[in-house]
Amino acid sequence: MFAPLQNDTFLRALRRQPTDHTPVWLMRQAGRYLPEYCATRAKAGSFMGLATNVDYATEVTLQPLERYPLDAAILFSDILTVPDAMGLGLSFAVGEGPKFAKVVRDEAAVAELAVPDMDKLRYVFDAVTSIRKALNGRVPLIGFSGSPWTLACYMVEGGGSDDYRRVKSLMYSRPDLMHRILAINADSVAAYLNAQIEAGAQAVMIFDSWGGVLADGAFQEFSLAYTRRVLAQLQREHDGVQIPRIVFTKGGGIWLDEIAELDTDGIGLDWTMDLGKARARVGHKVALQGNLDPNVLFAGPAQIEAEVRRVLDRFGAHPGHIFNLGHGISQYTPPEAVTVLVETVHRHSRAMRVA
Repeated sequence: MFAPLQNDTFLRALRRQPTDHTPVWLMRQAGRYLPEYCATRAKAGSFMGLATNVDYATEVTLQPLERYPLDAAILFSDILTVPDAMGLGLSFAVGEGPKFAKVVRDEAAVAELAVPDMDKLRYVFDAVTSIRKALNGRVPLIGFSGSPWTLACYMVEGGGSDDYRRVKSLMYSRPDLMHRILAINADSVAAYLNAQIEAGAQAVMIFDSWGGVLADGAFQEFSLAYTRRVLAQLQREHDGVQIPRIVFTKGGGIWLDEIAELDTDGIGLDWTMDLGKARARVGHKVALQGNLDPNVLFAGPAQIEAEVRRVLDRFGAHPGHIFNLGHGISQYTPPEAVTVLVETVHRHSRAMRVA
């Protein structure tokens, strides 16, 4: 059904196998920093119009690969598609970010939650298959979801948050309700990712974007435990091929050792972690992904090159590194800065391996 893979560097790095260069892809690589993305979104009329249209989702997923020699593609979608399928009514107001029409803050709202019918997310799975076919074996395709905790934050807050007051208040005052939300979210995420794998995703990533806002102890109970529940349900293979998984917890560096005990192949790190120290802590147990500060891309070419080389040098010429940013790329990033980044990763990492 799909063309043979021509560039498997990303997958081999996830398996901690030797590669001739460090693979690179960027979180939010298909996004608003690209003028061609903005043009396609204008045609679609809205973010959800873009994400729910298979042809548009395919088009914008491939746009960064037309500009840059990236080593992986990532499905164009949003982490909030799962709670939207639960009936919470997702919308994106211009300049305001995501909003839910219904929030989950009391027993009645929690009682209404259930794992959604995956047919409601058929547009995502159809996009995965369409993108995989359009890639024609060029690079692997990454599927993804938000973590149970991160989804719960949006569901309780009703959108983004600066202080996480509502979700933390519920967590501390009614932990029973929070555990109920998280259990449903975990089972929903597992079903969602398995359906992406069935549709053609060659690796999957769990974005625990808000895990780092939790206190020690609360992180293990309300975030890590439910990420573990997702991983335990995921398909390890599809059509005889291993499907690796990556877990990214923004602000989670202090729990690196515990995250590394998960059944995951890779750990995404934000820019606050030193890759050399992180590698010394986890050894060869997992691959590490990251972790350039996205704001480096607002500096000049010489500074970008120097910072990229520094990240690569800190990890060293060992198997198991995937270059990425420490978080998603900013919408204000000059596209030419990404050219410098990608070219420097490939050039310097190749030189490191022959030194």
